[in-house]
Parts: sequence; C-alpha cells; structure tokens
Amino acid sequence: MLEAMPHRAAIWNFVFGRLTYHSFPFLNPDTEGRILLVTFFVVFIVGLAILGAVTRARKWGYLWREWFTSVDHKKLGIMYMILGTVMLLRGFSDAIMMRAQQAYAFGPHMGYLPPDHYDQIFSAHGSIMIFFVGMTYIVGLMNYVMPLQIGSRDVAFPFLNNLSFWFTFGGAIMFMVSLFLGDFSMAGWLGYPPVSELQQGPGVDYYIWGLQLSGVGTLLTGINFVVTILKMRAPGMTLMKMPVFTWTTLCTSGLIIAIFPVLTATLFLLALDRYVGTHFFTAGFGGNLMMYINLIWVWGHPEVYVLILPLFGVYSEIVPTFSGKPLFAYSSMVYATVAIMILSYLVWLHHFFTMGSGADVNSFFSLTTMMISIPTGVKIFNWLFTMYRGRVRFTVPMLWTMGFLFTFTIGGMTGVMLSVAPADFLLHNSLFLVAHFHNVIIGGVVFGVFAGVNYWFPKAFGFKLDEFWGKATFWFWLVGFWVAFGPLYILGLMGVTRRLSHFDDPSLQIWFVIAAVGAFLIALGILSFIIQIYVSIRRRREYAVGHDPWDGRTLEWSTSSPPPDYNYAFIPIVHARDAWADMKAHGYERPREGFNAIHMPKNTASGVLIGALAFGCAFGLVWYIWWLAVASLVGVIAVAIAHTFNYHRDYHIPEDEVRQSERSGNWQQAQGANA
Repeated sequence: MLEAMPHRAAIWNFVFGRLTYHSFPFLNPDTEGRILLVTFFVVFIVGLAILGAVTRARKWGYLWREWFTSVDHKKLGIMYMILGTVMLLRGFSDAIMMRAQQAYAFGPHMGYLPPDHYDQIFSAHGSIMIFFVGMTYIVGLMNYVMPLQIGSRDVAFPFLNNLSFWFTFGGAIMFMVSLFLGDFSMAGWLGYPPVSELQQGPGVDYYIWGLQLSGVGTLLTGINFVVTILKMRAPGMTLMKMPVFTWTTLCTSGLIIAIFPVLTATLFLLALDRYVGTHFFTAGFGGNLMMYINLIWVWGHPEVYVLILPLFGVYSEIVPTFSGKPLFAYSSMVYATVAIMILSYLVWLHHFFTMGSGADVNSFFSLTTMMISIPTGVKIFNWLFTMYRGRVRFTVPMLWTMGFLFTFTIGGMTGVMLSVAPADFLLHNSLFLVAHFHNVIIGGVVFGVFAGVNYWFPKAFGFKLDEFWGKATFWFWLVGFWVAFGPLYILGLMGVTRRLSHFDDPSLQIWFVIAAVGAFLIALGILSFIIQIYVSIRRRREYAVGHDPWDGRTLEWSTSSPPPDYNYAFIPIVHARDAWADMKAHGYERPREGFNAIHMPKNTASGVLIGALAFGCAFGLVWYIWWLAVASLVGVIAVAIAHTFNYHRDYHIPEDEVRQSERSGNWQQAQGANA
C-alpha cells in the first residue's frame, strides 16, 4: 500500500499538475477565504441565472449562429463592449475594496484585507482596467464605427477579427478564474521583478498568460485595422478626407503594431525566468532588472496613447456634430494626432526618473514629455474653437465632452509638473502620481467611452439611450472623480507613499474617508449606466429614432440604424470631408433601384475553437498541467491549419433580399422620424 501512494501521487501530478484542494482560496477559514466565498456564491448565482434564462428562452443556437461565430465587425464591436462592461464591474469592485481598506486601516486597525490579498486586488485592478476595460471598450468602438465611417462593408480580415475577440475573451477569463482558483499576482499591474520572479504559486503566471492571450488578440486587431483603413476606403476618400476618428484609429493601430510585440517578448522573457530559471532580470545572476523596466515602459507609455487617441477621435466627432459646424483646423488636428503617435515613443523613461539614469538622460526625456503636451494642447484649442460661435446642443455625449475638457486639462497640467525631473523625484512615489494617472485615464478615456456609447448607441440599435439616467451617470462620475482623487493630490503633496495598505498617522484618515466617498459616488455612476441601458431597452419603442438622429456629419449616419449586415447597398462616393454633411447639402437621395447581389464572408466556428484551445494551453501552463498545455497547443495548430482548407468562407446576399432590406418599412419609418 505504501508503495502505491507515490504512484498515485505521480498520477495526480501528471493529471492535475500543482492543482490541489488547497488551490481553492475560498475554502480557507480566514478573512480572505470568507470574502472570496461570498464573491463565489454571488458570481455563481448570477451566472446560473443567466445560463438558466438563456436556456429557458432557447437562445443558445441563436447566440452561437448569430454572435459567437459571427465575423460581422458590428456584432464583434458590441461583444467587445459587453465584455468591457462585465470587466468594469470586476475591476471597480477591486477599487472599492482598496478604498475601503485604506479608509479604515490606521494605527492599530489593520483593516479587513490581509496584506497579500490587498496586493492581489491592487495588481488585478490596474491590469483589468487597462487591458480588459479600457482596451476592450476602445477596440469595440473602433470595430463598430471605423468600417462604417470609411464606407466599407467589413474589415479587411473578418475571421481575424473574430479570432482577436476570442483571444481577448480568453485572457479576461484567465483573470476571472484567478479569483477563485489559486492566487493572483502581487507584483503590481506591470509585474515588476524581482517580485514577479520570486512570488511562488500561479499568481504571476495567471498575469503572464492572461496578458499574452489578450496581447495577441490586440496585435491582430491592429494589423487588421491598418490594412482596412489603407486599402478599403470608399472611392474619393483620400487620407485628408477621412473622419478624425478614423485617423485616430489608424494611428492607434500603428502604435499597437509597434509596441505589442515588445510586451509579448518581455512577458515571454519573464516566463522563461520563472519556468526554466534563465534569470534575464535577476541582477545577482548576470541579468538586469532595469532591462525589464525599460522594456515594459517602451510598451507601457505608448499604451497610454493607445487608450486616449481613439477617444480624441470620439470627441472630434461629437464636438462638430453638436456645434453645428465643421471641425476647426482639421489639418492641424490630423498632424497633432500623428505627432502624438510619434512622440509617444520618446517619453517612456519619465516613468523612472528616480532610478539613477543620470541628468543627461533625465533632461532629454523631460523635454520630450513637455513637447508631447503641445499637440495635445492644439487639440483642446481646436475643440474650443469649433464650439466658438456654434449652436452647441448640450446632449449627453456633449456633457461628457465638456467634462473631459475640464478634467483632462487639469490632468495634463499635473503631467507637465511630473515631467520636471526634480519635482518628479519628490512626487513620483507618492499618491500625487496615482491621482494624475487616474485624472488622465478617467477624465480622458472613461469619459470618452461613455460619450461614444451615448453617441453611437442609436446607430447600433435604432433607439437613443435614456437622457435622465445618462445625465445622472455623468454627474455621479464627474463629482465622484474629484471627490475620490482630489484628496490624493493633497496627500501626495504631503508626501504620502503610494502602494500602501496601512497607515500610522491618524491625521491622514479623513482624506482617505473622503476618497472612499468619491469611489462610492462613482459606483452610483456605474449603477446609473446599467439602469440607463435597462430603461432604454424597456422603452425602446418610445426612444426609437431615425437613421440620423443627431444630424451627423460622417458616413456612418448615411445608412439605416441599425445598419444591415452589408452596411451599404452601394459603396458611397466621397467628394469632401464630412462626407454625409456634404451629401445632405447637395440633396442626396437614397437609391431605390439597381441593386446587385452582395458578396459577404460566412460565419465560422474556428475563432471560438482556437480561442478555447489557447485558453486551455494557458491554463495548463499556469498549473503545470503539461499534457493539457501540449494537447491544446497542438489543437490550436490543427484548427488553424484546418481553417485554411475551408474554401467555403463566403456567400452572396441575393439581390431580392438586398432590395427588400433597402425598401423596408424600417428605413421609411426612420426617414419619417428623422424628418
């Protein structure tokens, strides 16, 4: 019997790797275990309710045929934004827990979170918000809007678009699984060694492989969008006639292609350090810790502009529409966008002014950091001059834009303060930097996402979002942000260090309590957004609008809302910037005859299968289940090869179906509603 036990252990290790009963932290009797147990039951009950509702409605077949296997850029854009909303709830839950901990953990009170659990929440919050909230929302908006704006029927590589989503989805699931199975990384949202090399267990491995999956998906998206914009624009749409949102999508995609291979390589080197002991980043064994810091920020700072540039494009569409006039100085806006794209490569070292690079290096990167504020300032003045003497309509999208102009400008000014190396020596490791970063990301990215969702929602679904709950969402976010992060500016100037879960000085507590109140207000903003979606869907007949509810200026408003699968029965011909405004000014009428069959790509299950197998490979690598990792990798290769032999990837929408769609009552009703 004793001889059999090692044999059984060997079988267990082969089948399950390092996965054991103790890998389920919510089964532990401590405080962390109780928190996770409650979270597990809530997630389990909500998930079960959703699965039950879909099963009862018999919608699994519909979801599989029409959504999961879809290569339609519009449906994929919507799925990206649904994923972003789900991950927002997870990431913000982490933020609320951190704020509650810091408001309570003073003096003899250590708070309700053990230090290791706080570090996991801290690391997960940043990673989720950047990779699976900001990036997914932005890719979703670009996916939905950009092909419509350039007069295209789809992106250049529809299957690649589907595959990109499922890679991103797999990365998000890796992060969600880490909540209930094993621990997560405690090395911060950028996984700095030596902490990430020394941490035992699966935490850092979850981080590495989750980001590798999403990173590959994002890289494929960048390639897809660059080719789409350069090769599939409508006739007559030269580069300098493209909408500014399309320009920002192009520059963002170019940045993605340039920087995401760096992230992939950096995380791969870190994985080699952890799995085979190569010590690329271990100073005591011939490696160089600063090499990791350089590489991760060579990716990391341009990533900030990957996040913000598309939202600059969103504001550049909203401001002219609701000011009733063309964008002021279009050419300078385009040149400013390209300048930001280029300069974003030359500022990464300001993230470690304090690490001994020397005065010459610090001076160069200080100057480049100041320089990048110039094209950003150009954009802000362009938006202001566009509104000047315009007939500004203060709709919900415009409110978000006005909140952005105020909040982001202050965030930019604090960034210029941090670009001065001597000042950065004092402020870099303080809460001032945390406040600045959130000032830019929330004031620029989050406000822009909500502005874009409210602006293009009628295009996607044919009805507007509820205005009352939209305004409630805006004011809760705007006020909540300043209540939450204003105190952090003050604390930072007082020298309070970031990344701490406990404080000794009781005089600081009031500021953290105020910050926690601000986080609660932001939570009400998120709740208001969910209510806004729910109320709008319930009242969708009441909120139904025409194809052009805002009197838009760009091509996406020239087709029906929601657009047909093929986007355009006839590819539009562009003669000027603001192509749709120009077409309306010249009395454009929608064609009623001369339709032809339209060539379209077929849906495919290959993306779902490859994404699922890639997730299986990553999960196997996290838990050292080598047979699963190898089998899944072989499966990925096999499905990819099999897909290349699929010669039935397209079909034609018959002429009669196109005619019926174009002559449908929906379009006539839309015309009447718009009139």
